[in-house]
Amino acid sequence: MAGRRQRIWITRTQPGADVTAERVRALGHDAVVAPLLAVRPVEAVEVDLRGVAALAFTSANGVRAFAEHSGERRLQVFAVGAATAQAARAAGFRTVLSADGDVDALAEGIAARRKELRGVVLHPGAAEPAGDLAGALDKHGVAARRLVLYETGPVELDPAEAQALVKADAALLHSPRAAKALAAVLKAHPAPQLRALGLSKAVIRPLARTRLAAKAYPPFPIEAALLNLIDRKP
Repeated sequence: MAGRRQRIWITRTQPGADVTAERVRALGHDAVVAPLLAVRPVEAVEVDLRGVAALAFTSANGVRAFAEHSGERRLQVFAVGAATAQAARAAGFRTVLSADGDVDALAEGIAARRKELRGVVLHPGAAEPAGDLAGALDKHGVAARRLVLYETGPVELDPAEAQALVKADAALLHSPRAAKALAAVLKAHPAPQLRALGLSKAVIRPLARTRLAAKAYPPFPIEAALLNLIDRKP
């Protein structure tokens, strides 16, 4: 049974923020969409798939950015988690495997199948990714290279808007960079009553030194599990 109606701050980038907001409202809560990050495409990108055996995505934004630049859908896809895997399938990729973890789990999952790979693993994504997937794969003996398709930068919140947002019951976080941006906001606008609910332990980590009512993450990095934390007592 759902608890009291809560005000939930959706911090993730668009278009995912609106999707999450609808799910929060379906649970009987008020959703306030105010992304802490914005995605900006990189100009004049050249997608070179020569020698590429598979694609590795660490975010749904990476999937969408690649899909906008290339019509290739036959390559095998490795995704960091369920949401990214779903985005890849929605984009038309036929073979998609999910690590259901973090970047290290994704690297281990790809490494376990390295004998099947006849070429390089391409990691399309942000200029400053949340983790070093190519470096992690290199340690496993898997050839990999990055393809920068977009930049993710913090959103400048008006002080009055920030002060209103931190009065929410909880903030939902989908990436370490969003958590880092939230930490910066809370440094200027302390909110010890706010709960931070992150998609994984890695997502919550940037808030380690931030005073909050609670910092929680689900046992599995999927949004349905994250949303279940809303009605759970700290």
